[in-house]
Amino acid sequence: MTGSSNDSSPDSAGTRQKPTIKLCHQTGQLPDVAPDWLTAHERERFSGLSGTRAAEFLTSRWLIRQTLSKAGSITPDLCYPVEGRPTTSACPAGWHLSLSHSHGLSACATEYGSALGIDIEPSRRHPQWKKVVKRWFSPVEQEWLFKEDDPHTFLRVWTLKEAWLKATGRGIARNLQTLEVRRNFELYGDQPDDHWQACAFYTEGFLCTLVYKQTAGNQHGAWPVITLLEPPPDDYSLSAAEPLDTHWEPVFQRRIRAKR
Repeated sequence: MTGSSNDSSPDSAGTRQKPTIKLCHQTGQLPDVAPDWLTAHERERFSGLSGTRAAEFLTSRWLIRQTLSKAGSITPDLCYPVEGRPTTSACPAGWHLSLSHSHGLSACATEYGSALGIDIEPSRRHPQWKKVVKRWFSPVEQEWLFKEDDPHTFLRVWTLKEAWLKATGRGIARNLQTLEVRRNFELYGDQPDDHWQACAFYTEGFLCTLVYKQTAGNQHGAWPVITLLEPPPDDYSLSAAEPLDTHWEPVFQRRIRAKR
């Protein structure tokens, strides 16, 4: 089973029922002057960055506005996140956000009224993965991951944990075991809410993992709306970005049960 980029026109009955994921490649270019659409807080952050980090920051803020524009049916120049960590929108109000960027690809996930978390990583081998498992993962996870001995399986577990921590508003330190990934990807979290779910897919040479909540209009089994957008222009202007053709390959979709 594979899917294609399935961008859809925003509407209150559609986009509010399930999460959306927008992806774009970075251009590698930086404007001579910071774009005027950055908020004062964002402008201050951007002034302290350079090189790759500056490009990642600017691309992610551009992508936030493109994502919110599609979700809220307003022009990108009117969209912006709250100050500080951009986990929710200020305009249009009510949308939760999650960002991830890695090796030139940026992702922004959004859902109305419900927290979510996304993580993306290149789908390549990680030679030090066993050290990470031994240092940070639970005994249950260590046992089956070492028996399976597959770095790609490790990457699926790692992105699950990253996305879970973003969705539940926590950092990595001392929290990686709050989501336990058991054999066959049975997922158990430390949250009492039993409506959490996760999905993962490959696209553009990356593994993308999303953790989000099941809602009345977003039943288990429905995939997010996944769209690859054209990269930002060299001057990072906020004209509406066009979707590009891409394909994605589902990896898994699972419910996250309360840990027992």
